Amino acid sequence: MIKSIFHINVNVTNFERSLEFYKMLGFKVVFDIGEGPNRANDQGLNIPNSRARAALLALGDDPRATRIDLIEWKQPATEGRPYPHLYHTGAARIALFAKNIDEEYQRLKAQGVDMVSEPVTMKFGKGTAGAKFFCFKDPDGTFLELIEPFN
Repeated sequence: MIKSIFHINVNVTNFERSLEFYKMLGFKVVFDIGEGPNRANDQGLNIPNSRARAALLALGDDPRATRIDLIEWKQPATEGRPYPHLYHTGAARIALFAKNIDEEYQRLKAQGVDMVSEPVTMKFGKGTAGAKFFCFKDPDGTFLELIEPFN
């Protein structure tokens, strides 16, 4: 029986730069995997002779908190480009719950984060429920979203 998402893997080209970015968003390291070979990755991910630098990050202390597995592949090196737009096939963005979304927008913008949009309000149904959200990119161009639902 599947219960929930355990983590979302984010491949990066510069581990330290990306770690600082995700810490700035509020993530903290819950398990520093370190750098080196990992035979389980070789077998489980089908990446022969792999070597990587990785850490498991979480938002908060709850055992079911949102987690990201941040990985810079050293062998083979992380390659490719992020999705060019948000309507690309596959997992297109990571959406994170937020409070005080306008303040978060201003904070991230002041940090020089690559913004995709300003905060936008969308309403559902007859307009009594909805959310305010905005999108931005991490240092490698991965799309992220902060969203603050309301009733």
